[in-house]
Amino acid sequence: MVKELSSTILDKKEETACQEFVLNGGDQSKSFRKAYPQSSRWKDKTVHEKASRFFSQDKIKARVAELRLEAAQIANEQFKVDASYVLGRLVEIDQMDVADILDDAGNILPVRDWPKCWRQTISGLDVNEILSGDVATVIKKIKWPDKVKNLELIGKHVDVQAFKDQVGLSGSLKMGDLTDEQLEARIAALEKQAG
Repeated sequence: MVKELSSTILDKKEETACQEFVLNGGDQSKSFRKAYPQSSRWKDKTVHEKASRFFSQDKIKARVAELRLEAAQIANEQFKVDASYVLGRLVEIDQMDVADILDDAGNILPVRDWPKCWRQTISGLDVNEILSGDVATVIKKIKWPDKVKNLELIGKHVDVQAFKDQVGLSGSLKMGDLTDEQLEARIAALEKQAG
């Protein structure tokens, strides 16, 4: 990533750490070690603590947010990859059915006959032929995506947020003017209103 003019002014090491953080998917310790080579002699615990403090600074969080936005814009412009594309691919993987790659007798179809999603998504295909006298046995193993992990990613997706607590309370309350019973009733009403 090339540093553009930013409202966040950092020194070279801070900028390197921020860029590495965005590039490596958010590994604070790895990013910190890359920017501060002297930390390679430190204990992992020390690096983790210093990296955690480093990345909790407001100016660092702001720069990381800028870089993430820039990376998302580049991905969207160059590769047409955005949140809806990612969600669409995850849903496509979730809906993969093994019957799509089997014939009526239960044999695996040739790869060229598989749906595109299957061809793009499997993580491995092992074919072994075992000879025993005049009989040849072919063993085919297909490693397909972890469906549970995929479903978890769908649930964590920015547009789905299935695992995020979504609680919101609003209203005003003057505690000095209320009895304990009235206060409890008001809290219950606000909680009920929030859903």
